[in-house]
Amino acid sequence: MSVLSIPVSAMIPVARPYIGSEEEKAVIDVLRSGWVTQGPRVAEFEEKFSSYIGCDYSVAVSSCTTALHLAFMAIGVGPGDEVICPSLSFIATANSITYTGATPIFADIDLSTYNIDPARLEEVISPRTKAILVVHQIGLPAEMNEILAVANKHGLVVIEDAACAIGSEYDGKLIGKPLGTMACFSFHPRKILTTGEGGMITTSNAKLAERLRRLRQHAMSLSDVVRHNATQVSSETYDEVGYNFRMTDMQAAIGITQLGRLASFLERRRYFAARYTKALQNLPWVQTPVVPTNCRPNYQSYMVRLTGDSATKRDAIMQNLLEKKISTRRAIMATHREPPYRSAHWESRLLQTNLACDTALILPLFHQMTESEQDYIIEALRTC
Repeated sequence: MSVLSIPVSAMIPVARPYIGSEEEKAVIDVLRSGWVTQGPRVAEFEEKFSSYIGCDYSVAVSSCTTALHLAFMAIGVGPGDEVICPSLSFIATANSITYTGATPIFADIDLSTYNIDPARLEEVISPRTKAILVVHQIGLPAEMNEILAVANKHGLVVIEDAACAIGSEYDGKLIGKPLGTMACFSFHPRKILTTGEGGMITTSNAKLAERLRRLRQHAMSLSDVVRHNATQVSSETYDEVGYNFRMTDMQAAIGITQLGRLASFLERRRYFAARYTKALQNLPWVQTPVVPTNCRPNYQSYMVRLTGDSATKRDAIMQNLLEKKISTRRAIMATHREPPYRSAHWESRLLQTNLACDTALILPLFHQMTESEQDYIIEALRTC
């Protein structure tokens, strides 16, 4: 019996969150506690996240998008400023800059890693450049040492969009112990650790952490927890315009439980990624992921790039796989091709970004995937 003759009763998804009875119980406990908004479980999640990452401060928020927005507000990015970032990223990366009134300036990528190319930074730096937003794309760390060298030369702040990078390592250290000023994580269901929605900002700067905590909660001078536990009557003040970017205790309870499972999540994803690479590396028209020696990715996604004649047939190949009940996704979007950011200027300058966007695809990878399902995917791809 060939692998392709193995019956597949249901669609194999690109990703699937792993939620068990422990997460369900954690949420029920919060519901029964009477405290469901940002409270003690959020504080516990922040403490445990800092302990895992090895950073000084973690600030939980409602999403990675709001994390990035707050990070820029905290360092004073605003109208008239420019922030360099890759176009090859989910549109939230650029949007978080735009929210502040600043302008995203796109730098091209290194095609081998899909991350921002340090050698392309100098050409987009201007007198208005305030910061560099580095994306650790698909969980593969960007070349931070070279990026920081450029940033330090020009006096620029570096923020890390670590939405996909929990558990990834650069130079033997976990992403999130910020090499830049702050790192921002996502807990969306497509991510390895999920809280449904949610995000986290990590930093080693105490003043920034305090400002982030205030901004996420309407800039209140006293948090709900402090007021609730006070032994004397106290009133808060609102000294600036803040935001409602809070995480709930229900989300935090899920996050705490997921954090305890993270090591097993990472081990299993790396195992399946290694199987993919071994099985596909001899296909001449498939470029498997390139991993620099100083990086250890978490394989939040397993993305391959098609070459030769197959590159022009990517969408047909994806349709062929879909008909075999295998769900795939196009490569990461090129933000500069979306209406809010579209321009001929970027289209002509981001050639590596365009190539990656047009020729790569993401294969299924999730905790519950079986070897049989993966073998079926591999054989189906070989026969496309």
